[in-house]
Amino acid sequence: MLNAVIALPGQETLVASWGALARISPGARLIHSAAATAAVFPSWAPLNNAILLTAQDGAAAAASELTGVYLEGGVDVWALWVPSTRTDLDSPDDEYRVGGFKRDTTTLVMQAHLPPGLRRHNGVVRASIATATRAGDEPVPATDLGEPERERGLSGWVMLEGDVALAGAWSFLHERDCGIYAVGTVPGCRRRGLARSLVEHVLAAAYHRGARTATLQSTPMAQPLYRSLGFQPVGRYEEWLCR
Repeated sequence: MLNAVIALPGQETLVASWGALARISPGARLIHSAAATAAVFPSWAPLNNAILLTAQDGAAAAASELTGVYLEGGVDVWALWVPSTRTDLDSPDDEYRVGGFKRDTTTLVMQAHLPPGLRRHNGVVRASIATATRAGDEPVPATDLGEPERERGLSGWVMLEGDVALAGAWSFLHERDCGIYAVGTVPGCRRRGLARSLVEHVLAAAYHRGARTATLQSTPMAQPLYRSLGFQPVGRYEEWLCR
């Protein structure tokens, strides 16, 4: 697939979510070119990513072009995501290289068609996206959830147990698709169904608002959870790190 242009399901939603976040993040911007779409977030390191829009054999040229863009934005560590139609995490990459970049992680893109009747769960509440991201790593007191963003389509979510948030995620509704991002559970609280209840609630809320599909990116550890909720692999992003 070296000379084929690949656009994965959920890619438009992902790029639209970056645009929404850029509108509420100081100094952030979304840059579109024929080669790639780049998210530049000087104050939010995990979001400094670019998606290749050309064939894989154009990855090196796109990376060279974008390096200057990121440096001008004050960002020296970022990742180029190369879409692939491979639907597992074990298959080798096609034969391409990105000079000066280090091959990093691979995430599996998964999609679900949303059925009616998805459950909402007690304990899932709205929060700021910063808090939702934090709740995937450490307990967050219920008194410290922050104000939900007002940007259209953006929603931060946490799962409360008692007066503490133990899991978090954020979502973005774009047309009829809901993108789900940064799903995480406090390490000591995993394998208790918290993330499953959280994601199902987010899907139910998205269906109520008109979404009929959902897309996300999965690590190997999360695949069984997402499959149990109806998600199927549809491709992957092969990530190359500039640092």
